Order: sequence, then C-alpha cells, then structure tokens
Amino acid sequence: MSGIQKLRDMIDASGRIVFFGGAGVSTESGIPDFRSVDGLYHQTYRYPPEVILSHEFFMTHTEEFYEFYRAKMLALDAQPNAAHKKLAEWEHEGKLTAVVTQNIDGLHQKAGSKNVLELHGSVYRNHCMNCGKSYDVKRIAEGEGIPRCSCGGVIKPDVVLYGEPLDNGTVERSIQNISQADMLVIGGTSLAVYPAAGLIDYYRGDRLVLINQSPTQYDHNADLLLQEKIGSVFSEV
Repeated sequence: MSGIQKLRDMIDASGRIVFFGGAGVSTESGIPDFRSVDGLYHQTYRYPPEVILSHEFFMTHTEEFYEFYRAKMLALDAQPNAAHKKLAEWEHEGKLTAVVTQNIDGLHQKAGSKNVLELHGSVYRNHCMNCGKSYDVKRIAEGEGIPRCSCGGVIKPDVVLYGEPLDNGTVERSIQNISQADMLVIGGTSLAVYPAAGLIDYYRGDRLVLINQSPTQYDHNADLLLQEKIGSVFSEV
C-alpha cells in the first residue's frame, strides 16, 4: 500500500484530527523558512536573525528591528497553498478539530480555518506597549521607522520573539486538542523549536503522521512517515 493510500485510510477512520505545523507549510506559498539552506539564517545581515528577532534587540534597537521585520517577516500578499486549503476543508467537514501552528503568517485563516492556535503569535495583530491599543498590520507595513500609537507609545507586533514566553492560554488549548485527538498530523517542521515541539508528546493515539522533507528526531515514533513536500501530499488526499 502506498503512503498516500495509507494516509487516506487513516483520515477516513478519524474524526478528531489535529494538525501541528511549521515553516515548511508556508514555504510553498513563497514564505522563506529560517533553517533551510536558503533560509533567513543563511543570509548575511549586520546581526544574525535570531538576535534581531529577540526581545532584547526589539527593546534596544527598535528601528533596526523594524527595518528587518518589514523586509523579511511581512509576506502579506502570500496565498494559501494545497495544505492550508485541505486543512480548512477537513475542519469544514467536521473531521479536524484544530490547527496548531508555529507560523505567524495568517495563511490558515486566509484559507478558511477557524480554530487556529498560533503558538508564536501573528503579524496581523499589533498593540501599543503603553496603552494596549490594537493596530492592524497595515500600520506596520506602510509606515517607516518605529510605529507609534496615538498616545506616543511604541507599537509591538503580537509575535513571540526569542526570550519571550509562549501564551499560556494558547499552549493549554493546544495541549487539550492534541491530547484528545484520534489522529495527529505533523507537517513542515523540523521539530527543533522548543517549547512548541514538546507539545506533540501529549498525543496518545496510534495515528501519528509525520510529513517533512528532511529527517526529524521524532521519525521513529511515526505510524506513517512521508518525506515529501507537504503541499504535494495534501494535493493527493
């Protein structure tokens, strides 16, 4: 039996699917990941991306942070690919209960998914660090320098920077959904980023599917392992 056919059979037998995804889900929509050969970590900047995208750098070099953020982290024209669309379809059919994502690009919602748990936040939400007022992403994308609130405070994206904790409520809801799932599909992630990657340990079922082009440390735990592009796989199921 082919891997795709086995995946189809597992999907047919499931009614509480949870999808856990990373950067590889969005690369086929033209959004670069961080760790691939041509990803952001392999490009040359005055500071490494992991330094720029840290809480400390944001607080001390805010203007330089926004220069990088506008150039490299905002892909507002990107469109959902086959994976995003198929997950939204499963949710609409009542087969998928949640998408747990490490991505901040909003493509799952753009494809129509409703229950999306964004572990690392979203570029579409921004707030004033002084008064808490909310701003949409246009205020960031279309401005220059440091974006400021009407009260004068600095506007910060609601994305989890290095050195910042994950949102407790999002983590708790992710754990709840994963622990209650009868099928867990993991796609487009190296499972190297913690604490996010540790959430999959809460899955107790026997339909663990891992779809990733490169090997991960969890490959031996998978009931089905597909080392292919996730968009290709989802376009066949």
